[in-house]
Amino acid sequence: MASLSGFLRKAPPDRLQAFFQARGVTAPDDFDWSSNGRGKKFVQSIESLVSDLPDRLQDRLRAELDHLRTLADSDGMKGAEEVCAGQGIDLDGLQGNEDVLLMLAVDYPQVIDRVSAQTSLIRHTGGRNWAGFQFKDDGRSWALDDEAARDAFLQDAVEILKLPEHRKREADWYQSIRIHPVTSEETTITQATIYVEERAASELAFVSGATVERQVVPKVLEVGLACDPQSRMVEICAKGGKRVGDQYAEAFTKRFAPHAPPPVEVPRREVLLYTLRGLPRFETDPADGIEGVEVSSLEFFSTGGGTARFERRGDDETIYEFLGRRFGPHSPLQAYGWTIYAATLRIKRAARDGTRGKTLTVTLRAPNTTTLPNTTEADRHYALDLLERWGVIAPPPEDVDVTKDF
Repeated sequence: MASLSGFLRKAPPDRLQAFFQARGVTAPDDFDWSSNGRGKKFVQSIESLVSDLPDRLQDRLRAELDHLRTLADSDGMKGAEEVCAGQGIDLDGLQGNEDVLLMLAVDYPQVIDRVSAQTSLIRHTGGRNWAGFQFKDDGRSWALDDEAARDAFLQDAVEILKLPEHRKREADWYQSIRIHPVTSEETTITQATIYVEERAASELAFVSGATVERQVVPKVLEVGLACDPQSRMVEICAKGGKRVGDQYAEAFTKRFAPHAPPPVEVPRREVLLYTLRGLPRFETDPADGIEGVEVSSLEFFSTGGGTARFERRGDDETIYEFLGRRFGPHSPLQAYGWTIYAATLRIKRAARDGTRGKTLTVTLRAPNTTTLPNTTEADRHYALDLLERWGVIAPPPEDVDVTKDF
């Protein structure tokens, strides 16, 4: 995550100047916004400029700049791109993360809050405070635009949080655009950030002169919701773990998809398909009860936009041997411009404890989709442990602590 001094150095001079002017800060006529080299002296001059401001304005500026700084990384930029694409805000021609964030802070302040929520969702995906639910396609549309359903879901959130009825609440609904990292396919996501007034905190603060007094500080809880009607996937980002995630999923089903069968909770892990470019070694233990593992199909996407799918030829030849024999150095496993974006693995489980042996088939698609929701809960956990051990999917992300975290 970028430091504040690094953020200031990288910000385009004109954009940084416009930000300060929009916050009511007028720099001296001889202030050098370009500051050749934009090094330590430039940061010191900004610090001096801010230090001369009234205390309250200083605090607001420092807090806002520090918040923007927390978003100035790859996750923040991805969040900004997804939200801005859904809101029709053109980012072409802007000069990096700092330019984008400062522009949004001045011209689209509400969008900055959405970018913050989106960045938090990206950072938490797959983690402890994130839950993903897969619905079966029952042929019915979700009532995501129904205002009555939205209001009822907001009320459900207050009840799930076990807060009194009088607590203030608000829901910000909007659309974002996710771009597939391999195929560049665009998917429209309907999102909501739910804000609920939490129990206030009692804190000590200097309120008049040098006097310390106890103040009641309002707090806000946030819950994130992302819905993909096309793939029938719903993501929920909220504190509380599995039990709370299940309650939000139940409330979503009741309000927006009342005719759908209960969804299946699914893990959302990054799929590491580059590990399958060469014949993998699927190491197993006797306790796994596995007779064999094979890659039965590979799907490729080319930089020119074409796709190709290959399946295993037979028991006497792996798919890797087939591609090498058929295409040699021109195999999509070796030739430039081809990326694996899907693969199917077949895990042959041995008969044990009086049960017959069976084959567990798992298809993985970049960036983070598997067919595990179509299996039993026991098979999902079993396959996830194996796939993580083999390096085919990433481990769960560590929980992060950022401003306004869900």
